[in-house]
Formats: sequence, structure tokens, C-alpha cells
Amino acid sequence: MGFFDFTARLAHYEGAGLSKTSERLNKRHRFLIAPYKDDIAGARVLDLASHDGRWAYAFAGAGAASVYGVEARAGLIAQFDDYPDPCLRSRVDLHCNDLFEELQELTARGATFDVIGVFGILYHVMDHHRLFVLLRQLDPKLIIIDSEFIFNDAAMVRIVRERTDNPLNATAHFSGQQIVAKGVPSRGAMQVFADTLGFDLVWDDWDRLNKDERNGVADYYRQRSLRRATCALRPKTTVRAQ
Repeated sequence: MGFFDFTARLAHYEGAGLSKTSERLNKRHRFLIAPYKDDIAGARVLDLASHDGRWAYAFAGAGAASVYGVEARAGLIAQFDDYPDPCLRSRVDLHCNDLFEELQELTARGATFDVIGVFGILYHVMDHHRLFVLLRQLDPKLIIIDSEFIFNDAAMVRIVRERTDNPLNATAHFSGQQIVAKGVPSRGAMQVFADTLGFDLVWDDWDRLNKDERNGVADYYRQRSLRRATCALRPKTTVRAQ
């Protein structure tokens, strides 16, 4: 039994039975949510690029006091009404807006969050440093990131094109834009972002998932430079000299 088993019964997923979507989400839940349950319990959580609210719902399921989600596609937000537990849904507040516009509004009014989820969006944007500067201003104790990365210690960003008609891709910046530019950061770039913004960076070890359990999450095990991975940022602690 996994947290996301219920998605197999949702019309906008794959119908009855334990779908491939459920299997993938359950395995990712073991790395994106389960290790941070103590941080999430009772926390104010910000969920970026919420899609249909699945990870916002998972944060609520892990005990978050409230989850503020941001998603640019209104049609995806509407699908959240299909989620089964009204108690968990009541703790989630999804907002339809451009990611950066919403973050600017939140910082302008002095909003703060304990935990921030950056799942599946980092490799769909270009302004990575600006994103983390805005997140830093929200005073988080923990930022959990799941993204594709270039597995290279050199600090770099690979710029590629992406279609906007796929709901899993980046959104258009202006009406009618069919192709956008996105940047995939390297592990080295993430280290630079962390160091310059006062964060400690820790990478999770997906190798702890047994080889016979890796069906559905092959993108975390690609034998090439571009690979999905999970990491966490926490503010550096200052140790005073005695």
C-alpha cells in the first residue's frame, strides 16, 4: 500500500487498478516526502508548480498545517476537486498564477513558509538564481528539490527548447508561444546557488532503492549526464566563536 494508490481510481489518471502513475508517485513519495515528515508535520508549506495538487495533497497527508500551492494552468487546478479526502483538501489552497509573479507577491507582503517543495519545475525555468533568491526571502527552514540535473560538478546550465502544449512542460510567456527556452542546471550549479545564498545542500541517494524496485523511475538511473535527482536545502547554521 502506498500513499498515492488512490490515483488509480481518478478519472484524470489511468483508470482502475494500481496504475503506472501510482507506482511512480509512490516511489517518489519515499524520497520527496517520507524522509522529511518531522519537518512537514505542523508546517506552513509552499508547493511550486502544483499541477493537479498531488504533492500539495501529499504534504497535507504528511501533517502539514497548511499548503499554499501555485500552478499556472487553471485546468489542472480544477482536477484537485477529484481528490478523495476532504480533510486533506481543506488544508490545501491552490492559486493560479505565473510562478515568479506569485513569489514576488508573497515576498512583497512578507509571507513566510517553513517548507518549500520544488518538484518537477526547476528544469522548466531559466531564472534559477532569481527563483532561489525569492525563495530565500520566504525564510524557509527546508527546501526540497526534485528535478533533472546535469550530473557534473562544473557549474553550468544547459539551455534547450520545450513545447508549451504539454501540461508537464513549461508554460508560454506570451499568447501563442509554442516553444520556450528552459535551462537544466548541473549539480555544480546547485552547489553555487546553495553556497551564495547561505544554504547547506544535501543530495538524497536514490541507489538505496533496490534494483528490482526501480520500474517506473528509470529517469533517476540514467547512465548519462542528464538524470533526475532529489536534494534538500537548509539555512546554514552560524556557530559563534568561543
